[in-house]
Amino acid sequence: MIASPHGVVVVRPDDLAGTVASSVGRGRRFAGLFAFAGAAGATTLRAVLAGGRSLDIVEAVLPRGADTYPALSPSVPAAAWYEREIHDLFGLVAAGQPRLDPLVLPLAGTPEVAGAARPRPGRPDGPRVVDLDTAALPRHVGGEGVFTIPYGPVRSGVFEAVEYVVETVGEHIPHLRVRPYPKHRGAARRFAGMGVADGVLLAERVEGTASVAHATAFCQAVEAIAATEPPPGAQLVRVLHAELERVANHLDTVVRHTEGSGQAVANARMSMHKERVLRLQARLCGHRFARGVVVAGGVAAPPRLPPAEILAALDALQRDVEDDGRLLMQTPSFLDRLRGTGVVPAPTAVDHGALGPVGRASGAGEDVRVSRPYGAYRRLGFEPAEILLDGDALARQVVRLDEISTSLHLARQAVDELSEHPGGPWRTRVAHADGFGVGWVEAPHGELLYLVATEGGRIQQAKARSASFHNLALFGQAFRGDIFTDFVFIEASFGTSMAGVAG
Repeated sequence: MIASPHGVVVVRPDDLAGTVASSVGRGRRFAGLFAFAGAAGATTLRAVLAGGRSLDIVEAVLPRGADTYPALSPSVPAAAWYEREIHDLFGLVAAGQPRLDPLVLPLAGTPEVAGAARPRPGRPDGPRVVDLDTAALPRHVGGEGVFTIPYGPVRSGVFEAVEYVVETVGEHIPHLRVRPYPKHRGAARRFAGMGVADGVLLAERVEGTASVAHATAFCQAVEAIAATEPPPGAQLVRVLHAELERVANHLDTVVRHTEGSGQAVANARMSMHKERVLRLQARLCGHRFARGVVVAGGVAAPPRLPPAEILAALDALQRDVEDDGRLLMQTPSFLDRLRGTGVVPAPTAVDHGALGPVGRASGAGEDVRVSRPYGAYRRLGFEPAEILLDGDALARQVVRLDEISTSLHLARQAVDELSEHPGGPWRTRVAHADGFGVGWVEAPHGELLYLVATEGGRIQQAKARSASFHNLALFGQAFRGDIFTDFVFIEASFGTSMAGVAG
């Protein structure tokens, strides 16, 4: 975690792109670009760079009235979606970025058409209601026999709303576009002015299936500002719930693969195992998604079950999941649907800094539980998932099955060590402090960042960057050579949370 001023380098706006590109050229990983409304109408741009055990920020302040900054994406292509999001929310133009078409919040009209300045809904003083452009996205591929399939926002099955435009000549997909705006809720703006306790409640709901991850990353940012460390027992409780959350998410991906491939028995079995995990969470804390467990300074309470009962449940779960997973991965008709499907080449993943299982299946292997350990992970031992190079849906499934076993191993370690802290304490008081901090966790989808600024005991600004947002920029590139019936497997293998993408 970073608490200002450590790890922050301030540069002129004209030097931001060059500084970031130079750092990436020296081996740093680009982890995001974010805009924050500053004092007197100024806007602060913060680029986050990761590498080794450190996380650094390059910061530039655009004065009031400045509407442009030099684009990072020509030299750091992974910045493209971040520049599009900033344009949507703040109206800032990344000069030199060839594609600033709408992403998370398409606004109807332009200044030329509307006769007024572009709305800036990302700023605290911006409009609370904006008119959305719901017109169909334009096509990019032409030629005889080419047609478009508008897929979404509403689709069959239990899926989040997202707009896809599939451009195809019948089966093969030469081009695909994605726009997740139906899920945008203005989460970053909602944080402003909240107390820390309410901020935790909101963080849990930014990406509902990763409630523990979001609450933990948010709290770690706040704890960094206050120079506070949760008690050891509380850190272990956080690990227990975080790893169970990871297992549930990974099992959900397997369930979606088995459903798409018609594996009825495996679908039923894996669905049952996911439900067992969620029910275990509920027995431990009273909520299936473990909401209310993580609080600033620690956790609300210890697990409600005795250690022996938790360990027995974890042992039974691991045995059954591994047995059923082994049978599934020996089923030729299942493997044939995943092998060679949705390939993200290793050089592409590494250059983009792909995160989580998507990255680890394509040679980009950072797991921040290992590279930048936090909380109890600094003293728990485990072997991270093997880094693969195949980059297809099958490799992403293999990584997730491997991580399920690792997560259950970590959960058992956490329960074993909790016996050394039978009476807590479970929470450290977090004193009010003003400043800027960054918190991070390895969420089920990959590295999750929270950038938080506090003032007067309240949240001034907060921004979450999920791995889903970072990874989804690669989604269209995974369709080269694939056909429309592969769509369900490619989408499921990315494990994307649209709520985490749209914010």
